[in-house]
Amino acid sequence: MQLRWNSVAAVRAIAALAVGAALAVGSPQARAQNKEPIKIGFSMAQTGALAGAGKSGLLAIQIWAKDQNAKGGLLGRPVQLVYYDDQTNPSLVPGIYTKLLDVDKVDLVVGPYGTVPISAAMPIIISHKMTFLALLGLAVNSNFHYPNYFAMIPSGPDPKESFTKGFFDVAMAQNPKPKTIAIVGSQDEFSTHLTDGARNNAKAAGLQIVYDKGFPPNTTDCSPIMRAINATNPDLIVVGTYPPAAICMVHAMSEVGTQAKMFGGGMVGLQYTAIKEQLGPTLNGIVNYDIWVPAKTMMFPGTEEVLKKYQAEAKSAGVDPLGYYMAPISYAYMQILADAVTATKGLDQQKLADYIRSHTFHTVYGDVKFGKDGEWAQSRQLQVQFRGITNGDIKQFEDPSHMVVLTPTAFESAKVIYPMQKAMQKAENK
Repeated sequence: MQLRWNSVAAVRAIAALAVGAALAVGSPQARAQNKEPIKIGFSMAQTGALAGAGKSGLLAIQIWAKDQNAKGGLLGRPVQLVYYDDQTNPSLVPGIYTKLLDVDKVDLVVGPYGTVPISAAMPIIISHKMTFLALLGLAVNSNFHYPNYFAMIPSGPDPKESFTKGFFDVAMAQNPKPKTIAIVGSQDEFSTHLTDGARNNAKAAGLQIVYDKGFPPNTTDCSPIMRAINATNPDLIVVGTYPPAAICMVHAMSEVGTQAKMFGGGMVGLQYTAIKEQLGPTLNGIVNYDIWVPAKTMMFPGTEEVLKKYQAEAKSAGVDPLGYYMAPISYAYMQILADAVTATKGLDQQKLADYIRSHTFHTVYGDVKFGKDGEWAQSRQLQVQFRGITNGDIKQFEDPSHMVVLTPTAFESAKVIYPMQKAMQKAENK
């Protein structure tokens, strides 16, 4: 009797294993694993000035790849990421993309993070006629006009102007209106584009430009710059910089002081959690661009889920622990690429570009539609204000009341505290 039971049990166990194996083989993930991978190549700053965001962006892309492979990959094939550290060094970028395309033989490419690295990649991309989604490059295609380039940055159809337009809209809505402005930026491609746009916005607003100068991006003491700006007594100060110079300018503004009623506009770096922790209360009152903050108005379908996955891995990965700046938008630009591949049922570069150009995409970063020169058809560039920050505790930067959205109106979470000295005083009195 015992022998018979064991035989029946064995048969049942074998049958169960066979069914399980059949289910595993039949699953999208298993089917994808049996095929050649689709290789997606890119460079991403893991060292240098843009590493704070680059590391964060890479983790978000890796999370997307895991999620995509769990769904069966692309076209029934697994996704494989092939990437290199560009060290925030534009001279390395052309060689990296040449290697990706000619040696690694990747099927698809996406852009690095940042205006200067993306611009360096463009000649290689154009010569290989690749479709190219790039991450947070300001007005890159205004120089190339490459039809198969798509900018994953919410600055909109007039990127140079749109980047700081919200800053000017907020300022010119005040009573009395400001009359004068200082424009200052570090001498790199991003900052030049930004200050060009700010200059146009200032003229359109009827503001008198009383200071308009650049400075070397490796400047470590910005106090003389702030003193020179203060000597012109501007009502507004727009600053365009990459992270090291942004820190330098904020420290100088805090140390030297200013009577300007608004300060900021275009500083890269104030979005990074580590820099926020470092600068702490010196951020109070500053109005600056951002692309995502944890306001209710910015919670799109899937955003919270992606951030939870990201934050669960961030500490062990040694990257920005919150991921607000890079995680949603980095995940989203990979979603767009995947949607285009799926819809066109292949890897034909022209078909991919035509599809991306003509469709609206529903992503964890909200709806995205591209227009002229691959810029967004409509601007969604945020201007936010820091307020109520008393120290460098990270918990403060998880609280949306400390980084409020001023513009665009559709995403506004609070009104500006103006002039900025009121926001400084409120924080000091806490």
